[in-house]
Amino acid sequence: MAQSADAKAYNAKVYVTLRPSVLDPAGTAVRSGLSHMGYDNVSKVRIGKYIEVELTAESEVAAKSQLDKICDQLLANPVIENYRIEILEAVAV
Repeated sequence: MAQSADAKAYNAKVYVTLRPSVLDPAGTAVRSGLSHMGYDNVSKVRIGKYIEVELTAESEVAAKSQLDKICDQLLANPVIENYRIEILEAVAV
């Protein structure tokens, strides 16, 4: 995609988590390990992914729209995962 001279650089954080209805065997294994280590007060662990993305876009709204498409097509499996995007800052390119 060609960017105009007005494009800004955006830094974003993407958090991908399993949907609440999806079993999380990795989270269960970690919780079990914590219990064996004496952390009996931990009742639930869910494992997810954290991704940092840098991109340029005409606006924060355009960056968010593009990141939504990226998440739906590559970073997350929409059938079993949810994602949340935080756009941290915009800096002139």
